[in-house]
Amino acid sequence: MSTPPPTPPPAPPPGTSAAPWTDGLRFAFGTLTVFPVAVHRWDRGAARAGMLSAPVAGLAVGALAAATGLFLLVLGAGPLLAAVASAAVPAVLTRGLHLDGLADTADGLGSGKPAEDALRIMKQSDIGPFGVITLLFVLLGQVAALSQAYEGSWARGALAAVVSATAGRLALTLAARTGVAAARPEGLGAVVAGTVPVRGALLAAVVVAVAAGGAGALLGTYGVLGSVLAVLLGCGAAELLLRHCTRRLGGVTGDVFGALEETASTVALVAFCLFA
Repeated sequence: MSTPPPTPPPAPPPGTSAAPWTDGLRFAFGTLTVFPVAVHRWDRGAARAGMLSAPVAGLAVGALAAATGLFLLVLGAGPLLAAVASAAVPAVLTRGLHLDGLADTADGLGSGKPAEDALRIMKQSDIGPFGVITLLFVLLGQVAALSQAYEGSWARGALAAVVSATAGRLALTLAARTGVAAARPEGLGAVVAGTVPVRGALLAAVVVAVAAGGAGALLGTYGVLGSVLAVLLGCGAAELLLRHCTRRLGGVTGDVFGALEETASTVALVAFCLFA
């Protein structure tokens, strides 16, 4: 079960008033990472700016993951150990909440029970067989893909780590768009669901894809293609999961957001290795 979001200092009354980008960045880093950031506002206006800023938080996480992997390579470690470190850093920087959300969502969906019972299963603190199996294959996939990228070159491995982390948080921006309801009246899912205008979400996707392609140019034409496809395919896979969750559960929860992030990140890594 996901840890409740951090309790912010006294904030303006809940509403949808626009929030400065500084509050949006604080919201994004305060809810999606362990960076010591004070969240000054905890309303839907701040949530909108925060979810639009989610890819920035992903960029920071990915950069630290890449730096850790490169540091180990400099010390003489092999691609596999660098890959394990690069996969571990995002989990540490999020307190494992996204992985926990993935496991809980897998247990809820895998139970085959009605929405109310599935949501109850997702709130339980233990992890069932569906969650364990899903975590196992997702983490193995991430490590295998990163290891292959690092074997290609240090730059390829570092770019894979950054692109996948950014794509994973972009999936959260897209999932928080208007029209996507919350499955529960409380929790992080209820705060952020439906806050991001569709145009804003699409603009964020274009910006991230273009930026990924620009970074991929360092690896040549296939680097551009692989980076852009990694973003598109990662978010596409997360969109399929989002639609399935909204049909089965009636909306999104904090756990679902975690599952979407891990799905997008993993598929982005695999796509990068296949096409970059």
